[in-house]
Parts: sequence; structure tokens; C-alpha cells
Amino acid sequence: MTNNDVLRRVRYTFDLNDSEMIAIFAAADCEVTREQVCSWLKGDEAEGYKSCSDEQVAIFLNGFINQKRGKKEGEQAAPEQKITNNIIFRKLQIALNLKADDVLELLKLVDFRLSKHELSAFFRKVDHKHYRECKDQVLRNFLQALQINLRGVESLEETTDEK
Repeated sequence: MTNNDVLRRVRYTFDLNDSEMIAIFAAADCEVTREQVCSWLKGDEAEGYKSCSDEQVAIFLNGFINQKRGKKEGEQAAPEQKITNNIIFRKLQIALNLKADDVLELLKLVDFRLSKHELSAFFRKVDHKHYRECKDQVLRNFLQALQINLRGVESLEETTDEK
């Protein structure tokens, strides 16, 4: 999945408008313009499309956490320069205050089965012997499950009709 895909899916799932997207970046102390947000959300082949960097997605997800859970006291987390599916997955889990059981229940909505051990392996340190890379399929299924949970099954038909 591209960074732009992640932004588009989060925007659609949580029904965020341009102003709300800008506010999420602002919650992580980053100013972006409506033009920047719009260029990141365009289809890959659309005129004016711009690729969203790893750092910009990390900033957005940090802002999403701040907006959903409240800004923590003291120094804010620095955005990652290199972002992975594991980091994206973890940040969304934190923002939504989801426990492992909640994530596993969500994944059942899309008939995707994981054990608690497999799930926890995604959130371990990279050098841990049980660390496991989160593949696009897992992140895509998680985002799809969130969409179904928040918007209903009909929302999947809408997103496939748009393509």
C-alpha cells in the first residue's frame, strides 16, 4: 500500500473533510495547505497528484493519535523518517485505543484470522526474534474492517464502485 492509499482510506473510513485533515496535521504541530492535502488524496493517475512522504504520513498519524486520545504532556513524538505497515498499524491501534482482542474481532468482519501471537509479533521491536513484518494484505484487511465497523458493509461497495 502506498502512503497515499493509507491517507485516502483513513479519510474515507472516518468521513474526514479537508478541514478535518488539515486539523489532524495541526494536532501534530504541522501546517499543511488544502492544496497539499488534495494533491495527496487524488488518484495515482490524476492530474495534480503528489506522493505523500513517509514523514508526512507519520505526522498525520501522530496528529490522529493526538486528536483521538488527547495531546500528551511534554515533548511530542518525532515523526518517523521511514514508515512501515507495522508502524501504521500500531499508530492506528493506539489512536483508536484498540486492545488485541478488539483488533482480532474487527478482522473477523472481513474473514481474516490472526492469532494473538501473530498480532503481537507486528508490534515488537524489529530486532526481536518474534518480530514479523506486516504485509500489505494485513494492513488492507484491518483498514477494510475499520471501514465496515464504522460505515457498514455498503461502504465497501461504494469504494469499489469509485475505482
